[in-house]
Amino acid sequence: MGLLAALAVAGVLIRRRLLKPWTIMGAVTVQDSDTRKQLPIADVEITPANSLEIAPGKTDQTGFFKIKLSKNVKKGTLITLRFRHPDYRPLDIDEIANDKIFVVHLTPLSKSAEDNSGRPAQGVGNIRVRYSMKAMRTVNVGSAVKTFQVDNVGNIPCKQQPPCSPDGKWRATIDSATLDAGLGNAFQNVRVSCIAGPCPFTKIDYDEAATPSQKITVSARNWSDPATFLVEAEVVHNMQSPIDHQSYPVIFGPSLNFTLPTDAEGVSLEADVAGKTIIFPLGPDLLLSWANCSSVVGRNETSRYRCVLKPGYKFQ
Repeated sequence: MGLLAALAVAGVLIRRRLLKPWTIMGAVTVQDSDTRKQLPIADVEITPANSLEIAPGKTDQTGFFKIKLSKNVKKGTLITLRFRHPDYRPLDIDEIANDKIFVVHLTPLSKSAEDNSGRPAQGVGNIRVRYSMKAMRTVNVGSAVKTFQVDNVGNIPCKQQPPCSPDGKWRATIDSATLDAGLGNAFQNVRVSCIAGPCPFTKIDYDEAATPSQKITVSARNWSDPATFLVEAEVVHNMQSPIDHQSYPVIFGPSLNFTLPTDAEGVSLEADVAGKTIIFPLGPDLLLSWANCSSVVGRNETSRYRCVLKPGYKFQ
């Protein structure tokens, strides 16, 4: 009985696996002898002629489609799929349901760049992509100047009672000055110099590698008569600000393509139209007077843009 029960359960599992719904997938592109111009077509409606599909299918921005078939459809069954898009000729294809990639090509209703009035197409050329990205920048916001004096009496032996001159012979005095750039700011390019007194008998103690920092302290050693020192530095501020960028799209047939980082802002196209250079902001809706644009975020976190010319325009 135990063996029979196990066989019965195995039979049910096998039957369920055989009847499990499965999918077919593929891509829809433009029909063109030049493979570089076989652009993906979005929003193509895909329906079966004999209700084999559970839900209607539709291509995404990359032309990809995925159709879930009824579990009653077995592999090897002849199925008819209908592909419909208002800008392309309708297409019905007969395919054997199988585990393969389906690539479908649709023919545009109008392949001419001229509009229905017969007027010559308007040229669009010298296209540049403009955008900005935020980045940390170091901005000079001012400068700092300060003097300080180190008093001492010269020609007094040190007698091993520091501070002394570098050779240990004369008694010395060490004094310092501190500067504060303010919250969020930092000193950069700090310069310290002796400007008055017996400067050859002084030594400046300052670690330049410590900059940039909000506060700096400089000190000087003097083993002769009083000497005066000058401290100078630039005050900088690190802030996030937009940096302008420019790139050029790739054009194949009636479409242009370009990619941008996902954090790109203020995307626009600069182009020469009717002899004039015009900037066309795309905006969040990707509206353009002379082309239909779309974008999709890729797996590498970049945004891929494609703009297809509208009737009445051509690339120069």
